[in-house]
Amino acid sequence: MGYYVLAADGNPLAVGLKYADKPIVANITSEEEMLKIAREEMIDGVIHPCSEVAMNVMGRINDELGLHGISRNTALKATNKHSMRKAFEAYGAPSPKFYCTANVDEGWRLFQSIEGKAILKPSRNSGSRGVSEIDKSLSYDGFKPLFKRAKEESRDDSVMVEEFVEGPEFSVEIIVWNKEIIILQVTDKKTSEAPFFVELGHSQPSLFPKEIVEAVKSAAVKGVEALGLKDCAAHAEVKVQNGKAYLMEIGARLGGDFISTELTHLSTGIDMVAAAINVSLGVKLDLKQKAEPQGVAIRYFTPKPGIVKAINNTELLNGPGIYDAEIYVKPGDEVREVKSSLDRSGHVIVTAPSAQEAIDKAEELVEKVKIITA
Repeated sequence: MGYYVLAADGNPLAVGLKYADKPIVANITSEEEMLKIAREEMIDGVIHPCSEVAMNVMGRINDELGLHGISRNTALKATNKHSMRKAFEAYGAPSPKFYCTANVDEGWRLFQSIEGKAILKPSRNSGSRGVSEIDKSLSYDGFKPLFKRAKEESRDDSVMVEEFVEGPEFSVEIIVWNKEIIILQVTDKKTSEAPFFVELGHSQPSLFPKEIVEAVKSAAVKGVEALGLKDCAAHAEVKVQNGKAYLMEIGARLGGDFISTELTHLSTGIDMVAAAINVSLGVKLDLKQKAEPQGVAIRYFTPKPGIVKAINNTELLNGPGIYDAEIYVKPGDEVREVKSSLDRSGHVIVTAPSAQEAIDKAEELVEKVKIITA
């Protein structure tokens, strides 16, 4: 794009540093340290893609230097699920019943007030970390370790107890330019079963009926308005129960799991990352298609827990229609039970004339490429 890029990371071996015009090893969660660097380098924009660990830092830099993008207050609201839920509720955006607490006994009491199943989740985190489904058959002794796990994964030591919404899950990929909300794509999601609901795949464009997709889009727009987002990318997660859309959460950032970085530009022909960068710089958006839209799907490898003994048929990952593929493990590595996104063992991204064809091919590959554990 012709921009001079600085990349910051606390890990000197972080892969992104070698691609930057200027790599900077720094604590990206420190507002003061990063603000000092931003001033010294006289940056024109800041972006924190696909992650939430330092959104408040990005907002503080925008505030102090008068840059385009979300404020620190908005960043805090968009990364704290309790604050987010309160904003949805105040605005009338569709959202499930919710509570927030740091106390396990209070959490148990609040759970008892919810009819049917509920979800426990960290009030601040992402990537399905610490998330569990619970129902009325659960005992207090069974509740305690799940609550503890969610609390340990939370960056503010509190836990959300939410009404469970039963139904398909979607994400909505959005660019907000000034206050114009531009929906680029709706993503169909595939997740693991209860209790952890880890994302195992995504596909675009959505295969659901038009009325469902429109309900999902409408919920996402209301959520963006409720949070007051402007000049940023946004990734809204939505579920549909009995035809009604409910907001799960919204990230004021690009979506992870290759959704924003790869899938959206493959399915729309629009480079969402470039759009997000330009928004952060105040550069007028160019959302023209640069390539022919196509169906696209990603599926993740999730072999049985154990020690990897062999990986077979990897040559299949070099076939036609395969946009990208990677196995994250090797013989001798340990495969853990899939409790969060960090526990997956590889991925494959497939393109095809339709989303269904891409899904079929990706799922076939996940079956045929064998990660053997014992």
